[in-house]
Amino acid sequence: MIEEKQILHDTHYGLDIYAHILRKYYPDEVVIELSGKTCKPTRNPFNGDKVSLNINNQDWIFYFEDAELPDFKGNPFDFATHHYQLNGQELLQKINAEMNLQIGEPKGFYTNKKSKVQVPEVDANLPKFSYFRCPVTNTQPTAEMTIADVFGAIKSNKYKRQTEELRSISELESARKYKAKNFDYVTFSGLFSKRNDSALIQHSGLITLDFDHVSNLQQLKETLLQDKYFETELMFVSPSGDGLKWIISIDLKECNHQDWFVAISAYIKSTYQLEVDKSGKDISRACFLPYDPVIYINPNYLKCPFSQSTNSKSYATQ
Repeated sequence: MIEEKQILHDTHYGLDIYAHILRKYYPDEVVIELSGKTCKPTRNPFNGDKVSLNINNQDWIFYFEDAELPDFKGNPFDFATHHYQLNGQELLQKINAEMNLQIGEPKGFYTNKKSKVQVPEVDANLPKFSYFRCPVTNTQPTAEMTIADVFGAIKSNKYKRQTEELRSISELESARKYKAKNFDYVTFSGLFSKRNDSALIQHSGLITLDFDHVSNLQQLKETLLQDKYFETELMFVSPSGDGLKWIISIDLKECNHQDWFVAISAYIKSTYQLEVDKSGKDISRACFLPYDPVIYINPNYLKCPFSQSTNSKSYATQ
């Protein structure tokens, strides 16, 4: 039996349910814009498409109400009932199946097989971002992920076959096409209703710095891990095998995503004489998930300890 709390946990407190349903009525529009715990008023398909629908977070559930219809209000499941005309378990099963939440199914990292890598117990208050199944032309998110989820997926054998195959392709255009078709990806910088900067639901407070064609990967890893200004949240080798992905936190109260990217890129160039891939300036930038058995994760994300070096940063091992 599926419980409402399970669905709420997997749908960003119900916000993804609203986005999923509203996209059916307005597929080419930004259906939800979240600021803090409150969404900007959006169109209501049950009130003549008027911009009268308000959605806000109360006690960790997103509730809705209409500015013109006093009786039109409730929780995410009430809203889903208006669309699906279902109730109870039928409604919950419909949401579970249509949104591919896989509740009640044995799964590892968004698969139907048990994962061989066990992820340590994680802090429940981790930043979340969107996960997309391949190919890269698919712009509809499948689920939410956290830093710990990505760590487990990349460290496991989930993407080992694709990664080894990609690295065996010498022709650049063929390799590019193979990567675009065969690798799942995430948008580290936030949750999206679709992969587009204008469809951002909530920024994660993370930004990805991409270094291409690195001659000495190990040296660059150690250098960035020692950086005195930015603490590494996640670091792994790119699918091609000659690049590095560096995920760090940013404070959006100080400046926006694009300004942070420009400032960090300038700092990297001045300090390390390295160029950062300019695609990182896009909030919805896609980051492919490869296989990297020595992926680094910041131990602060995990409740159970990892082996620590003398500088309290090390490659996490299991």
